[in-house]
Amino acid sequence: MTTAFFSHDDFQKHIMGPGHPESPERLAAILSYIADTELNDTLDWVKPDEITRDQLTTVHPEMYLQQLEQLEPREGEVYTDPDTVMTPYTLRAARLAAGANVQAVDMVLSSQVTNAFICARPPGHHAERATSMGFCFYNNIALAAMRALTFHRLKRIAIVDFDVHQGNGTVDIVQGDERILMCSSFQHPFYPHSHIHRQADNIVNIPIKAGTSSTDYRKQVEDGWLHALQDFRPQLVLVSAGFDGHRLDPLAQLNLETADYRWLTEMLISVAHDHANDRLVSTLEGGYHLKALAESVGTHLEALTAV
Repeated sequence: MTTAFFSHDDFQKHIMGPGHPESPERLAAILSYIADTELNDTLDWVKPDEITRDQLTTVHPEMYLQQLEQLEPREGEVYTDPDTVMTPYTLRAARLAAGANVQAVDMVLSSQVTNAFICARPPGHHAERATSMGFCFYNNIALAAMRALTFHRLKRIAIVDFDVHQGNGTVDIVQGDERILMCSSFQHPFYPHSHIHRQADNIVNIPIKAGTSSTDYRKQVEDGWLHALQDFRPQLVLVSAGFDGHRLDPLAQLNLETADYRWLTEMLISVAHDHANDRLVSTLEGGYHLKALAESVGTHLEALTAV
């Protein structure tokens, strides 16, 4: 079995302006890194299709989808919040990113591949049910979860989000859904400054102080997540993989090393092995230091392809 790697040229056509951290160069750095390693020949490369309207409405209401489409410019750019820019190419890229997540779930649950990584942008975990924010338009990981629950009829899914910013959008969508256990680690206090105190029983938050070392981070995450995940016995593990907790990242103040992302990946692989027949789907969220991002994704993929 193999690791599916989802990528598409149109992901890089979404450009939010000069100097914006969520840039096409992020994916270019990852792809360049992979091209220089054995991963290039190990991965099962997949070019995704756009998500369908019916699939989008499993998470986002029709009114919200229409609002985004009405905002979409024919030329130039439109701000949907102070940090989030839409261009004529944005929604196409967002539909492909969301579609890749749905397609990855289908491939993993039909045993075509062991696991999958979606190398896409725009990211998704800040998109709430009816609000775009934080560089995000559609909530990719929530759409993946709904595909597994509604189409594949799974009963228990784990979502694990290790981005340095809390996945407020995912919390907004899945809180209270007993079929989903969401485990999240994030720098606190920090953007988006929401949902930290709005905890449903199915949300496990691990707020991390700025400056926390990798050793302390590992202890807090393992103590906070591992027993909850093992007790929940997920039939599928979904990962919002943000690599912006790296010590070199310009948008945060944690001190994680590249090796910490291998440790995180291997912990989640072990949960998937114990309860989900190794089934795991990971999607790219943050990570804004290009070299650190590429190396961290590389070690994440090395662990996935070793399953």
